[in-house]
Amino acid sequence: MTSHHLPVRVARADLAATAVAAGIHPDTLRKFVELGLVTAHVDTSGRLWFARTVPARVHTIVRLHSDLAVNYAGIALVLDLLARIEQLEQHRTIRLEGDTPWT
Repeated sequence: MTSHHLPVRVARADLAATAVAAGIHPDTLRKFVELGLVTAHVDTSGRLWFARTVPARVHTIVRLHSDLAVNYAGIALVLDLLARIEQLEQHRTIRLEGDTPWT
């Protein structure tokens, strides 16, 4: 008998799975949450849950800290600036697509 159900992709992962996906120790991930570098959602039992985008963000944090020697306060600023740049690029793309040719 075959199942007619499609596989469900979970939109979040727990602390252990996220740490493994990011290649760091769970305590380091907790530290990033405490520092405000990564956002986690806490369920009623106190477990941390993370969005699927967190491992990529952690890779950026680790690279900035290890490879470029940026301190954690500096990393927060860099991440904010990167997010702002992405916003501006999206706005520019939308605007360019919506413009009518002047010729």
